[in-house]
Amino acid sequence: MLRFFVLAALVALGGLTTVAAVISGPAWWVLLGIVVLLIAVGVYDLLQKKHSILRNYPVLGHMRFLLEGIRPELQQYFIERNYDGRPYDRDTRTSIYTRAKGTNEEQPFGTERDVNEIGYEYLVHSTRPIDVAAEVPRVRIGGPGCTQPYDMALLNVSAMSFGALSANALTALNRGAAKGGFAHDTGEGGISPYHRNGGDLVWEIGSGYFGARTRDGDFDPAQFQDKAADAQIKLVSLKLSQGAKPGIGGVLPGAKVTQEIADARSVPVGEKCVSPSYHRVFSTPRELVLFVARMRELAGGKPAGFKLCVGSRADVLAICKAMVDEDVTPDFIIVDGAEGGTGAAPLEYEDHVGSPLTEGLLTVHNALVGVGLRDRVRIGASGKVATGVDLVKRIVQGADYCNAARAMMMAVGCIQAQTCHTNTCPVGVATQDPKRMRALDVPDKTERVYNYQRATVHQAMQVMASMGLEGPHQLAPHMLRRRIDHSTTQSYAELFEHLETGQLLADPPETWQLDWELADPDKFRV
Repeated sequence: MLRFFVLAALVALGGLTTVAAVISGPAWWVLLGIVVLLIAVGVYDLLQKKHSILRNYPVLGHMRFLLEGIRPELQQYFIERNYDGRPYDRDTRTSIYTRAKGTNEEQPFGTERDVNEIGYEYLVHSTRPIDVAAEVPRVRIGGPGCTQPYDMALLNVSAMSFGALSANALTALNRGAAKGGFAHDTGEGGISPYHRNGGDLVWEIGSGYFGARTRDGDFDPAQFQDKAADAQIKLVSLKLSQGAKPGIGGVLPGAKVTQEIADARSVPVGEKCVSPSYHRVFSTPRELVLFVARMRELAGGKPAGFKLCVGSRADVLAICKAMVDEDVTPDFIIVDGAEGGTGAAPLEYEDHVGSPLTEGLLTVHNALVGVGLRDRVRIGASGKVATGVDLVKRIVQGADYCNAARAMMMAVGCIQAQTCHTNTCPVGVATQDPKRMRALDVPDKTERVYNYQRATVHQAMQVMASMGLEGPHQLAPHMLRRRIDHSTTQSYAELFEHLETGQLLADPPETWQLDWELADPDKFRV
C-alpha cells in the first residue's frame, strides 16, 4: 500500500507539472494546495494506528467514515418504508407532527400495512357507532389514604429530566400542559425553574433523591415535605426502574453539573451526580409499600405511587401481598415498557432487559385484580405511546391513563436524530448547548404540545365512539384482536388469562400458583 501511495503521489505531482504548463495564476496555487493537502492526509493515514482501513486505503478510506456518519439520515429519509422505521416509523412521526401543527392528517389510498401479517392487531368496531362524547373523561387518582385526589388526563407528559431536555423544551412542555390541563412528570432530575410555567407536576423521586436528598445522598424527609407542599405539585412518584434500562443507575459527570442543574438536584456544582441502581429507603416489598405511604403523608395527602418496568411476576405479587398485609396501597402505579426511551443506555439493556409494556400492564392489572385491590390503585402506561389507537390499546390491556415522552419531544420538534446523549441535538430539544437550544421557539412549541395532546385524545375518543362506546370505562379485552397465523385471529380475552377479583387470595389458578407461592412480602427475589 505504501508503494502504491508513493506511486500515486508521484503521478499526481507529474500531472500537476503538466497542468502547470497550461494554467497559471491563482488557479495553479489552489490546485497545488489541494494536491499537497491530499498527500499530507495520505501520509498521516499511513502513519496513524487507530484505523486499519485508513492504513490500507489512505485518503479513499475517509469515504467509508463519511458515509457511515450520514447512514441514519439516508436510512430514515430515503430507504425506510413509511411503516417499518424504528423506534418510530414515518407514519407515526408524521401523525405527531401534523397534529402538533394542527394541519390535515388524513391519509389517502388505504393502509400500507400488511393486515395478514402475524402479530397484526386491530380494534373491533361497532356496526352501530355513536357520536363522540362531548366531554373528555378524566381519571380520579386517590385511594383511601389520599386526601387531595387528582383528576388525571388520558394522555400526559412522561418523565424527562432537566439536563436530559433543554430549558426551552421543558418550558414549552409545561406551558402546553398548563394550557391543555394535563400533567407533566418532572423526571428524576428535580424541579427546575423551567417546570414552573403553570402545568400540573408529578414530582418524580429516583434512587438519587434529587431535590430531596441529604449531603451524602440519602432521602431528606424535611426537604421533601417542604417542596411537596407546593400547589403546582399534584402527585409524587417513586421511580423504581425505567423501561429502557431497568436495574441500572446513572452518572452525570461533574463537568455537566451546572449551577441550574445543581439547584434542581440539591447537589454541589461541578460534583459527580450518581443515581444508584437501588434505593436506600427500602429493601423489601413491605418497606416499599410503607415508604410510598410515608411519601403521601409527607406530601400532605397528595396521591403517591411508583413507576417500574416489570421484571419478575413474583416480585409484583410480593408487592401486592405487602399491600394486603399492611392494608396500604399506592394511589397509582406507572408501568413502563421495555420499548420505552431514554437519553442513553447500554444496547443490551435497551434490547434485552425488561418486560414489554403489554405484558407489564397485564401483569400489574391482573395482580391487583387478583388480590382485590384494583379499585384502589390507578395504572398509568408509559412506553412508546403516540397515537389515539395506542391510548385505546393500553386501556384495553389494563391501564387507566397514559404518559408519553418521545411523542411529546416530537411535538416540540424532535426529528428522531438519535443524538440525545451527545449534546448535539440538531433541533434544541435534548441538549444544554445554548446555541442549539435557541432553535426551539417556546411560544410556537407550546401551541404544538397543546395541539398534539388534544388531537390525540380526541382521536382516541373517536375510535371508542366507532366501537360503540361512550368512554374508556367500557373498553374490554375482547375488543382488541391479534393475528396468530395467516388464518386465525384471537382477542385479548382469549390470548391472555384474566383473573377474577380476589381470585389469588381464594384459589390461585394453576398458571399463577408457582409465582404466588414464591412471592414474599419481606423479600424481593434474587
